Amino acid sequence: PIAFLITDLMNKSYGPAAARRIVLAGFITGVLCSLIGSQIMLQGDGYEYPAVALRVAIASGLAFIIAQLFDIAVFNKLRSAEWWKAPLASTLLASLIDTAVFFTIAFSAQIAFFSEAANNEISWSWEIVPFLTFGADTPLWVSLAVADLMVKWLIGLAALIPFRIFVSFFLSRDNKTS
Repeated sequence: PIAFLITDLMNKSYGPAAARRIVLAGFITGVLCSLIGSQIMLQGDGYEYPAVALRVAIASGLAFIIAQLFDIAVFNKLRSAEWWKAPLASTLLASLIDTAVFFTIAFSAQIAFFSEAANNEISWSWEIVPFLTFGADTPLWVSLAVADLMVKWLIGLAALIPFRIFVSFFLSRDNKTS
């Protein structure tokens, strides 16, 4: 959610093209870090495994770029509404997309285009457990996704006030330099 609000801040202050450039830079940085992380091998419990699983790396990059570009589009569409509507709607909806794309690609057993080795790296997430510890039985990754989304939404809501302060600062600063 903080990344979405930073993108929203850039969008509000400098427009959607500048926000997309920031997203592209973040995406390239993330891909490079994931590539490096996928080459670092860790050891534990008698196994050797990459620091970043292939499925997680791919899911992370795709979720980031899709959700960030969606965030920019929603924010830009609502930018003339009350100050809180654009960042709130874009952050909450983009967080939902980010979570759905990431967790589905990274952990769903239904995604079948990864190798057996890539699937084995994340097979722990397929364990069937009660949903959020008290509901119907679901794969563990589903509970993790919902919990992750709830945290993102809470952070997004809590960050609205600092967002307003930063927007006021940037806009007043830009008006003074114009």
